[in-house]
Amino acid sequence: MLSFAFNNVIVFAPFRFPNKFTGGIISPVLANMTLDGLERKLTGMFPKTTVPGIAAKVNLVRYADDFIVTASSKELLEQEVKPLIETFMKERGLELSTEKTCITHIEDGFDFLGQNVRKYKTGKRHKLLIKPAKKNVHAHLEKIREIVKKNKTLPAGKLILILNPIIRGWAQYHQHAVSAEIFSSVDDAIYQRMRRWIKRRHPKKSNEWMTKKYFKTHGGDNWVFYGEMKGQEYRLAETASVPIKRHVKVKAEANPYDLEWETYYEKRLDVHIVDTLKGKRWLIHLWKEQNGLCPMCQQKITKITGWHSHHIEWRSKGGSDTTENRVLLHPTCHQQLHSQGLRVEKPRPARGVRKA
Repeated sequence: MLSFAFNNVIVFAPFRFPNKFTGGIISPVLANMTLDGLERKLTGMFPKTTVPGIAAKVNLVRYADDFIVTASSKELLEQEVKPLIETFMKERGLELSTEKTCITHIEDGFDFLGQNVRKYKTGKRHKLLIKPAKKNVHAHLEKIREIVKKNKTLPAGKLILILNPIIRGWAQYHQHAVSAEIFSSVDDAIYQRMRRWIKRRHPKKSNEWMTKKYFKTHGGDNWVFYGEMKGQEYRLAETASVPIKRHVKVKAEANPYDLEWETYYEKRLDVHIVDTLKGKRWLIHLWKEQNGLCPMCQQKITKITGWHSHHIEWRSKGGSDTTENRVLLHPTCHQQLHSQGLRVEKPRPARGVRKA
């Protein structure tokens, strides 16, 4: 699908590859190869170094075969941008789907990759908000409904094990958007669905009996659906328990295979380590493995000194992200290592430290 946006307007123009290419990993690869060069075409026509080029506000956002093009006016999109893209596609044996192409004002919003992008008027100003799209929310709840419906006789614990990855996965996909209210409404819908599932299983039991059997208090919530499997207790995941985290955009010029950007990607990885449970485990393991010392200066690494995660074999040279290829360094030591082209060896593990 292709998308264009002008001034406050977006245009969608889907295109398709032959059926034999769709549905597999080859489809997005071919789409990326096909669309590569489109941004250069647009930049060449509307250069950012000129006043008219800046005023045109022509930008491209692309993900596999889905993309958006922005512009300052509807006329500019229809008369200049769209013909350029149609010519670009025709040279590659493809064409835009005219019946699926639409132009809409940004204040009316549009759906892109399962999320709704829209500008809302707040007083004299406008604020751009990205939220889970209504169609995407409906599809998610419908999927859960089908799973619950097909597993009427399944034990509660086993049903929870099926549902939890779906609930968490959907929430993590949308956790970077404005999703808090929608997450709460999704949890409420799932709760109602589980109540109906319980009533079908036990039509003659009282509400009190069903509540006592299938719900318990956890973290201040009195209505946590739970079940057991092989003597172990499982709780149904809550969408709202996934924290909202704003995504930090990768710099456009950054290249993970360029030595000059090695420290930039290491810093981004440090943020990811702190934000995830697995990352925190890795951090503790590395710190213990080094006896809490920086391998460069042999001084203590603390919260006050700070730390950077360094790849012994640089990622830009093919190094892995495993703990075996990483050490913790003081920020100043890390900077010194890269600026002087030094190399650090992994310290001998402290006694009692296990592999993360």
